[in-house]
Amino acid sequence: MTSESIPDESAVWDALRTVSDPEVGESVVDLGLIYRVDCAPGRVHIDMTMTSPACPMSGSIAEEAEGAIRNACAEVREVTVDVVFDPPWTPERMSEAVRRRFGW
Repeated sequence: MTSESIPDESAVWDALRTVSDPEVGESVVDLGLIYRVDCAPGRVHIDMTMTSPACPMSGSIAEEAEGAIRNACAEVREVTVDVVFDPPWTPERMSEAVRRRFGW
């Protein structure tokens, strides 16, 4: 029996920082779109949201997030990215720098 390692959660977050929302050009992390990162042996599960349930890019952003995690964490054999809308996203979830950029 082989023992799988648990992916480094900070490496997962760093990978997610490379994924941008193409409509605003900011990372999904800085926009506050990542609700949960769960790392277990050989797998990563992400819950993320979009700024609107009507976002036409949700599928491609989720796929990009999955690819970024797979590229950053070679020990991961399974990546699940669920797009959720509960709780609804609010601008308060954005980083301070992004809020300033948008004038909020």
